[in-house]
Amino acid sequence: MNDYIVRATAADSSIRAFAITSKNMVEEARVHHDTSPVITAALGRLLSGASMMGSMMKGEKDLLTIQIECSGPAKGFTVTADSTGHVKGFPKVPVVDLPLNKNGKLDVGGALDLGVMSVIKDLGLKEPYVGQTVLQTGEIAEDLTYYFATSEQVPSAVGLGVLVERDGSVKQAGGFIIQLMPFTPDDVIDKLEKKISEIKSVTEMLEEGNTPEQILDIVLGEFGVEITDTIPTAFRCDCSKERVSRALATLNRKDMDDLIKDDEPIEVKCQFCNQAYEFTVDDLKALRK
Repeated sequence: MNDYIVRATAADSSIRAFAITSKNMVEEARVHHDTSPVITAALGRLLSGASMMGSMMKGEKDLLTIQIECSGPAKGFTVTADSTGHVKGFPKVPVVDLPLNKNGKLDVGGALDLGVMSVIKDLGLKEPYVGQTVLQTGEIAEDLTYYFATSEQVPSAVGLGVLVERDGSVKQAGGFIIQLMPFTPDDVIDKLEKKISEIKSVTEMLEEGNTPEQILDIVLGEFGVEITDTIPTAFRCDCSKERVSRALATLNRKDMDDLIKDDEPIEVKCQFCNQAYEFTVDDLKALRK
């Protein structure tokens, strides 16, 4: 089944909601970066969350970037999403091995530990919007919940999950974001908070075979869910040799001369997908200012 996002409203449009199934996206990221299970889980949650957040943007060229800098062994992550469902990302450290946490789960919070999350939105204005918050748990979902509440003043509930097989591949991945509008009635808020405290984890719901639509129905069914849109989503990197060439061309003349003097071809890898591009000495000479 292909990955996709659903957008929905509930409670007379006083709630807006998003849900995603993202197994293929997260597995592709795992293969590109050869990540260990705990990094697969962390990167997968971040990719899933960013993909849904990207779908909240309106403009075709709008871009959303989430960066995490942290003190744990993971060191950090960068993920970028557009408004059409495409997302890409990379970990600073692809392999981290930690014991399971006290709940017997992958210790994503331990891999990240203390840190800062930055959300950068490039909406085609003179300056991008930047929101920055301190990591609350390092488990990603709670950190995004806190970001929405403090930086965007939108009360939200974020659920994210990645289930990793024994061989390291991705078995399930997905999540949801539920947000309250300023006019959401208090009784709806109370019922919703109670419901969210009672539901199973995202991975449990996915393992039971629930689709994004069904997950939203589990959480919001009593409020009358209306699916408004379905968007395909996928890991997609837009790197190319031409783009890498433009980056190389920004090197100052001394640095370029040093590369040329080595009289050896060089290989440049894209951080987001690990695609390697080779440049011969003649290629470098052509790029020299």
